Amino acid sequence: MSRAEATKARILAAATAEFAAHGIAGARVERIAKTASANKNLIYVYFESKDLLFDAVFDAHVARGLEQVPFTAEDLPGYAGRIHDYCREHPEVLRLAAWHRLERGAEGDPSVAAPAYAAKLDSLATAQREGHLAVTFAPATLLTLVLALATAWGPVGATSLPVQAVQDSDWQEARKAVVEAVRSLT
Repeated sequence: MSRAEATKARILAAATAEFAAHGIAGARVERIAKTASANKNLIYVYFESKDLLFDAVFDAHVARGLEQVPFTAEDLPGYAGRIHDYCREHPEVLRLAAWHRLERGAEGDPSVAAPAYAAKLDSLATAQREGHLAVTFAPATLLTLVLALATAWGPVGATSLPVQAVQDSDWQEARKAVVEAVRSLT
């Protein structure tokens, strides 16, 4: 890895922590530069702006994460369990996604995650047309419900328990509940 690549990687790592903790508006380029042991100007050389740096972080963690977790329309319970596991291992993903939605809104800039969602929606529609999946819910509604259940125990999920209070055995119970809830849903 070249020196420039190493610096860029440190900036992305520092930016990930900064954006996950403070969002786009609250993140400070100065803190990112200090944490990355990099010159602040390099952030602008590599990423042009704080917004584009956020996009790079979002793409690296959220969009690529959606692509890394195997998806099949015929196994939505398994997919929900894998998403639950991925978000447990990468809690910054849910925080970044929440900040994106809060600060950019639904009709803001087109998300880099859109292609990953589009492929999943097409797959769900095909599975419904071919009779492999119930047509109780439209594909977008079904995917939204699956993701909501899978991420309910995350740092910005709907659960009433603080994430820190959930022990390893409780995570396994939560995962089982997610899988069974999605199985019931589908």
